[in-house]
Amino acid sequence: MQATPSDSFVAITAKDVPLHCPNPAMPLWSSHPRVFLDLDEHGEVKCPYCGTRYRLQGERPKSGH
Repeated sequence: MQATPSDSFVAITAKDVPLHCPNPAMPLWSSHPRVFLDLDEHGEVKCPYCGTRYRLQGERPKSGH
C-alpha cells in the first residue's frame, strides 16, 4: 500500500486483499475499529470511519469463492 501526496487514494494491489482499514501504515493515534472493505466494480472503496479511499492498481484478485 502506498499513498502519494498528489493522489487522494491509497494504492493497493491484489496482495492487499482482503482489505481492511486502518491499514498497517496508519499511525496508532488515528486508529479506529478494524473494518474489512469490499472493492466496488471499479476497484475502489472508501472507509466509512475515516474516509480513506483505496484504489486497486493492476489485476483484480482471484476470487476463492
